[in-house]
Amino acid sequence: MTGSTSFTLSKEKRPTVEVCLKDGRIITGPRNQMISEFLKVLPEFNEPPVVGAIINGELRELTYCIKADAVVQPITMTDDDGARIYRRSVTFLMEAAFEEIFPEAVLSVDHSVSFGGYFCQVMNHAPLSQEELDTLLKRMNELVDRDLPFQRKEVPLEEAIAYFKKRGYDEKVRLLKFREKQTLVLYTLETHRDYHHGYMVPSTSYLQFFDLQAVGDGFVLRFPRRNSPKSLQPMPDYPKLLTAFRQYGNWLQRLGIESVGYLDEAIEEKRISDTILVSEALHTQHISSIADHIIEHRDKVRVVLIAGPSSSGKTTFSRRLAVQLLAQGLSPFAMEMDNYFVDRKKTPRDANGQYDYESLEALDRDQLSEHLSRLIAGDEVRLAHYDFKTGKSGPGDLIKLEKGQLIILEGIHGLNPDLIPGFPVDQTFRIYASCLTQLNLDRHNRISTTDTRLLRRIVRDARERGYTAQQTINRWESVRRGEKEHIFPYQENADVFFNSALVYELAVLKPLVEPLLRQTIYGTPEYIEAKRLLAFLTWFLPLDSKLVPDNSILREFTGGSIIKDFRLWRFNGKSDENVNRLMS
Repeated sequence: MTGSTSFTLSKEKRPTVEVCLKDGRIITGPRNQMISEFLKVLPEFNEPPVVGAIINGELRELTYCIKADAVVQPITMTDDDGARIYRRSVTFLMEAAFEEIFPEAVLSVDHSVSFGGYFCQVMNHAPLSQEELDTLLKRMNELVDRDLPFQRKEVPLEEAIAYFKKRGYDEKVRLLKFREKQTLVLYTLETHRDYHHGYMVPSTSYLQFFDLQAVGDGFVLRFPRRNSPKSLQPMPDYPKLLTAFRQYGNWLQRLGIESVGYLDEAIEEKRISDTILVSEALHTQHISSIADHIIEHRDKVRVVLIAGPSSSGKTTFSRRLAVQLLAQGLSPFAMEMDNYFVDRKKTPRDANGQYDYESLEALDRDQLSEHLSRLIAGDEVRLAHYDFKTGKSGPGDLIKLEKGQLIILEGIHGLNPDLIPGFPVDQTFRIYASCLTQLNLDRHNRISTTDTRLLRRIVRDARERGYTAQQTINRWESVRRGEKEHIFPYQENADVFFNSALVYELAVLKPLVEPLLRQTIYGTPEYIEAKRLLAFLTWFLPLDSKLVPDNSILREFTGGSIIKDFRLWRFNGKSDENVNRLMS
């Protein structure tokens, strides 16, 4: 039953316990009952679906038994942790159904897609036909209808390794031999067993929303996004993003590092220097090829637009691209999009009433478009300058481009077709830069590209801004909200993708970020996220950041970048550094 009486911890042993919710409601039930049974009495249990709970400051599965009075916060599919629990569980459901139908084939969960899903591939078998996908989907739904439990059991590590060795899961065996903890949690669904990095729902009946759809030589396991937990978003074509992931997958094969276990082996056997050198060479090769493409079209392309989510290494990429262009005789001019903010009093506000500088309407797009057109026409132009202290726009530097000089413009709206109205599209070259991690723990446990970017940002914020990990984590949700609204919908507008991920970077970030995460205050939402990230990092052996080359994109976050102070003004005859710098 529920009530509104004050909540006190019981000192006497009694047959019942009380669960207190944040809004003051109290639910009473039998001691040692699963938290799911307490929460099911709530009228909003399925609106949106509850899939986990925070109990006395710790994230728990719904099968967790309440042994004493507790403060509880339900976790739904609209929460980050809830979304992860659902995705992890539906992946495990797919694994079990796939293993039953295709016992000789190998299923690989490769990477996420922004509309809600995982791209999957099949080995030792031809790409699944639509008929085969329909059969797999039917079997998944049958398992859901039977409401089968996900049985959780902690087993000795040796037992888990022996099981995976017997099943031929070599990459899991390779990963687990570096595990320090001598036990491992295995989940079982009928005859299928596996470990997953994180919690699961109690049973298959919780998994009501999913689909399978063929894409290229693989397929996408579709699931809801947080903002729409009971529906699947339309699946657009995303050939350019898919190509970028495939390229990185090919890089991993070339490096011989196809999962984290292989990376740990390379570190343990002191072969990692070769991996680092080749990884960085692949980055250089890709940046050079992008520069070559721009040079080939220099008679037409006059503006290079660069966009991408936070902590993707856009600044270092932009400077390294400029170096490549300079090496080929083309001196680009860098404009700052931030100087084209409208006056603060005209800046739109978000749902919380705060100034929304990430809105497209926060920019004076007409003035930006006019200045670009006049610069390209050879006119002398007084650029805009935005004063962040006064919140007013005023006159900036007086600029006249040299003949054939290229403009580089970097900002979150770079791929939005409405950024520069009236400007000829064929005179622009659009680049999407992001950290598209495809190195996974194993074939079923993927590494989130968002997690990699967050770890990068925590290290950089601590070093450059003095922020704690807790402060960075607290701001991260707002950052991601802006990315989902202003960046991800336009990524396929890019002419080329640059993937800033480095196969070895999490091993380098590990010893830098772990002390920062451990300082997060217990009992806060950020503590739960920090604890999850710390658990994730245990899968990696550490690497000394001194091994990172000084022009690496990773140096933007770890510090010591030789390219940090690179300025284009030194190469185009200007005397004022503020006239022609690359990016602030």
